[in-house]
Amino acid sequence: MEKMELSPMRNMAKQKPEKPRRTKRVWRLKLNVTWQRMKKTLKSGLRNRLRVHLASNLNKLPTLKINHHDLAIIRPIQHVMKKKKPIRPTMPLEKLIQLPYTAADFVDRGDAMTPTKSPVENISTRWRELHGLHNWEGLIEPLHPWLRREVVKYGEFVEATYDAFDFDPLSEFCGSCRYNPNKLFEELGLTKHGYKVTKYIYAMSHVDVPEWFERSHCTWSKDSNWMGYVAVSGDAETTRIGRRDILVAWRGTVAPTEWYSDLKTSLQCLGKTNIKVQSGFLGVYCSKGEFTRYNKLSASEQVMEEIRRLITFFRDRGEEVSLTLCGHSLGGALALLNAYDAATYFPDLFISVISYAAPRVGNIHFKEKLNELGVKTLRIVVKQDIVPKLPGFILNTILNKFTAITGRLKWIYRHVGTQLKLNMLHSPYLRRDPDYTGCHNLEIYLHLLDGYVSKTSKFRWNARRDVALVNKSTNMLITELKIPECWYERPFKGLVLNQYGRWVKPGRQAEHIPSPLSIESCQEPPPF
Repeated sequence: MEKMELSPMRNMAKQKPEKPRRTKRVWRLKLNVTWQRMKKTLKSGLRNRLRVHLASNLNKLPTLKINHHDLAIIRPIQHVMKKKKPIRPTMPLEKLIQLPYTAADFVDRGDAMTPTKSPVENISTRWRELHGLHNWEGLIEPLHPWLRREVVKYGEFVEATYDAFDFDPLSEFCGSCRYNPNKLFEELGLTKHGYKVTKYIYAMSHVDVPEWFERSHCTWSKDSNWMGYVAVSGDAETTRIGRRDILVAWRGTVAPTEWYSDLKTSLQCLGKTNIKVQSGFLGVYCSKGEFTRYNKLSASEQVMEEIRRLITFFRDRGEEVSLTLCGHSLGGALALLNAYDAATYFPDLFISVISYAAPRVGNIHFKEKLNELGVKTLRIVVKQDIVPKLPGFILNTILNKFTAITGRLKWIYRHVGTQLKLNMLHSPYLRRDPDYTGCHNLEIYLHLLDGYVSKTSKFRWNARRDVALVNKSTNMLITELKIPECWYERPFKGLVLNQYGRWVKPGRQAEHIPSPLSIESCQEPPPF
């Protein structure tokens, strides 16, 4: 009987073929629901992380590369962020990162344009501090606004040596200055600084000249090139800055290929001393030739002759005189050599050097001698620029870490003075993937100086220097500003339409043609 009762139960169990199919559907439903929850959880977690990341890195949005998949996730986040701070989806990128300038600011609207001139302060009571009396202690971190303005001013004087230089290899005056000394600042818009040029400096720099240029019967010299000028402050500027300032501005190399010939690794002694300097720089500074037209006197002799004349003239009038030497790249090295000469001849003269992107010049004895002579040097460098690390980019970098052992070696290059280090990444206007050859450009230095506050501060929002100047001869500005690259050039590349309807190369006006008279000193400085 028990078997008879149990068998139907077994049979009934075997007659339920639908149960496994129902179980399969249940598990499929459970897996589907679980997967949906997992995706929802992952997406929610990803959104939260992206929301936090975007909120904390909003300033880095210009460098983010967002594809369509990521954009589908970011859009809901933007919707959530709107509740806290309304942001229009069509807002331009430059507005999103709150740039002080946008592309619209570079459209001429007359008086609506932002002024580019910085305030002019009377620094007559503190000029010695601003020129390094205490080695700029307390003036660099943070950067004192008076010091910023003065350093930018001297940088613009150096920039003039590039703006006025005739780079055109087809010009019969290639290698000279396009303007005569009396018109230089007027043509370049630098009369606002209150200085006047008194003499041009020429040097036998190693610029390759085509053979046809050497054979041509032109008024310019095949041996020499315009290297800078001497200027002196006018009466109004002298009152503002507290003394009569003699300025010497040196230009750098005019082509990248010149660095291969100028930046030699050998050191050369100055006289019978342990003081050694780089032989290429010394060659540019001291070279002269009896049969040359513009370098019967070396650049050293030309500049020192004019400095002595000006110092004598103004001291005889009972005025206090200072000497400020400035230069970019190679010009910074020449400024240091010039400072060594001037401090040797005038030990009681206040001499300061302001260099931009200057390489190393001499050994430890050269550095110590300049300090002994009282020369104050402010050396401005950009972190991404390789030139200030030359010569001896690798060797000197390693050996300088062991100064206790290698500090007195005569053949190791040493930098001179106080360093002010800038970083291109601090400026919101500069590209994050720049052409690093452009990092050496002087306009980049002036742009970063104008916006610099301190190492830990952002680019100052009220910087006044025109941002468009960065792209004068580079392509370093972000594309959102829509400033054309290398825009600074002569109209129609120097050609003019003459009265007969033909495009021709214009001749220079007689006052702008370089001649032997242009390098001779006047009997006395022009009246101010």
